Amino acid sequence: MRGFVVELDDEARMIGRRVRQIRNSRGKSLRVVAGLAGMSKSKLSLIERGEVALDSRSDIIALAEALRVAPSELTRMEVPAPGNGHHDATIEAVRRALTALDHGRAGGEVLPVEVLRDRVTQVQDLRRRCRFADAATELPGLIRDLHTTLALGRDAAELLPLAVYLHVQVTGVWLVDAGAPVDLQREVNSLARRLAREHGADVTLGVAALPTGVLISQGQFDLVQAQLDAVPHLAATPETAGVIGGLMLRHARVAALDNRAADAVAALETAAELAARFGETGEHDPLGFAFGPTDVGIYRMAVALETGEADRTVSIAQELHPQRHPFVTRQAVYWEYYGRALARLKGRQNDAVRALWTAEKLFPVYVQRNPFVRDVLGELLTRPCHDAVGRELRAMAYRAGLPV
Repeated sequence: MRGFVVELDDEARMIGRRVRQIRNSRGKSLRVVAGLAGMSKSKLSLIERGEVALDSRSDIIALAEALRVAPSELTRMEVPAPGNGHHDATIEAVRRALTALDHGRAGGEVLPVEVLRDRVTQVQDLRRRCRFADAATELPGLIRDLHTTLALGRDAAELLPLAVYLHVQVTGVWLVDAGAPVDLQREVNSLARRLAREHGADVTLGVAALPTGVLISQGQFDLVQAQLDAVPHLAATPETAGVIGGLMLRHARVAALDNRAADAVAALETAAELAARFGETGEHDPLGFAFGPTDVGIYRMAVALETGEADRTVSIAQELHPQRHPFVTRQAVYWEYYGRALARLKGRQNDAVRALWTAEKLFPVYVQRNPFVRDVLGELLTRPCHDAVGRELRAMAYRAGLPV
């Protein structure tokens, strides 16, 4: 029995030293880490000295989160990967709202158009600033309220394009970032196209054609091309540049994936010319697409990455300044693409981890639920890394739900 106590004390001291070492490497004080972990400074001090065992899963998880490491860095105790229950609950709440719409029972409130427009803007702003959970809280009720108001048949000219924008730029994108099932993403995209046809305006039809990810993921490039080709010609103005630019970038992506290199180059050049003409459109685009040179550059990265040109992706990335993009979400996408490309280059795994770490800091849920990132993290775990970088990698992998 005495030998068991000595062994337990040795284990506690070893864990304590590890906690202290990681805390010091992070440059954080006892007080700061204890506060982040929701425990007293004295308790953390006792843990670091090995006088209190770190044997509570809740304490392990809290300290790991405070130190931004995987729990396995602190203890061998098996700890489950973090869940995203709030996001999953929102996915189901969106599904229920759409089912209710389909049965003509949205169950929301009737509100003035101005109120609904402000709420759409607010939720979109929350998502673009990566306040993902806050956007999730507001989204299902907003869907119900907007469609309840729309069902009255009044103000349809204003509500229909607003509903299309909500489902394309807010609901649909939120579902993609949350890793929602493909069938639900497809349902939202179909709803947006139906509403756009009901409205009939060329710009609204253009907005509804923007979601192409589901079809691309299924390799249905002919359907993507047909969807984009069906959009009426739009005259380029400061108000329409964001929609036109977005459509051109999607033309480029599907053409590249469909091995139509010349078409991809032509579409990218058209988008680049439009971006050069109107600049970053966020200041004057009423739809808030923030299309511009930075967005074109990020799409060039996407095309190069998806066609297997990792070195070209890195070259493009090094010419861009992602902080110039007004949306934090798009900045995170830049770092995700950059990290994935670096992981494909010999000797750049440490740089890849740092790029993906930057993306995760900007937009945690997007990175943690992105299947491409998860695959890359799994690959990187099998390669040798610098000690500090390896620690960051294992922490990211844990937060993405991978075994570490």
